[in-house]
Amino acid sequence: MAKSHETEHPLKAFGWAAKDSSGVLAPFHFSRRATGDDDVQFKVLYCGICHSDLHFIKNEWGFSQYPLVPGHEIVGEVTEVGKKVEKFKVGDKVGVGCMVGSCRSCERCDEHLENYCAKIIPTYSGNYSDGSLTFGGYSDIMVANEHFVVRIPEKMPLDSAAPLLCAGITTYSPLRYFGLDKPGMHIGIVGLGGLGHVAVKFAKAFGVKVTVISTSPSKKEEALTHLGADSFLISKDEAQMQAAMGTMDGILDTVSAIHPLAPLLGLLKHHGKLIMVGAPDRPLELPVFSLMSGRKMMAGSGIGGMKETQEMIDFAAKHNIKADIEVIPIDYVNTAMERLIKNDIKYRFVIDVANSIKH
Repeated sequence: MAKSHETEHPLKAFGWAAKDSSGVLAPFHFSRRATGDDDVQFKVLYCGICHSDLHFIKNEWGFSQYPLVPGHEIVGEVTEVGKKVEKFKVGDKVGVGCMVGSCRSCERCDEHLENYCAKIIPTYSGNYSDGSLTFGGYSDIMVANEHFVVRIPEKMPLDSAAPLLCAGITTYSPLRYFGLDKPGMHIGIVGLGGLGHVAVKFAKAFGVKVTVISTSPSKKEEALTHLGADSFLISKDEAQMQAAMGTMDGILDTVSAIHPLAPLLGLLKHHGKLIMVGAPDRPLELPVFSLMSGRKMMAGSGIGGMKETQEMIDFAAKHNIKADIEVIPIDYVNTAMERLIKNDIKYRFVIDVANSIKH
């Protein structure tokens, strides 16, 4: 007879899980593997809530596995390390992002692009090599291979560092890879949510000119005064959009809702790049003529490899970049999901796991 999730592994664990596509989260007893030779075990202190957590608990992308403990913006304190672990010791502050495994031997892994490995193991709703389910950070403890653990720099606030393990790397990586990090460039950021506000902070730290592109006029002061953007563009205002045509070197599109791309491509200079990092649940229409007129590029990017994720966290610490957060207790998580659906958050919920999770 198959073992239950509570008895499958030696370590007793506790978290909050969705049992089905209703997406309702409730207390859940389960187990994690014992700390292996190459593993780091840590007490979870904080875990960010990503928009993809919402998609997963409701099975909106069609491949969720239940019971599902979400959370891939996880930070905590090391409590045990395996005998072969070299990078971490007990007491270190660490994080785990969107993945906990990959094949480690393919071309992509060799290039430090584990995020694009065909055998990537996601932090939750995935399967370890033994077939057991992966469970995320809405839980009290975590065990992960040291290769997939990030060191959180000293003096970096742990609560606001947590969202950088997804939102941070998701925006940092394409800005770097596509060369949109050169001082003096003009970059557009579409959407001012969890991803967008972090993207503005990284872009400004790179020294580029930043224009926030939004459907919400109410976000103008926030973008300019609080986040330090250079200008603000209301995408529904045809006169504003027309005046900005052909002025941008690149655009990072963080929006996960269905929206037209032709107006954004129109903002680009020739050879400009539109990079998609939002994840709409339905295909967007591709305006080919807008691409052809100016030899423009449209591309996508998903998180980043482990080497680059560490680089991103170190860069964020150096430049005092942190997510703007609202810290919540674990028993508020279902309300937080309802507010996330309504975009009623500025900008990222972070669960105070250590102080609120009760067995």
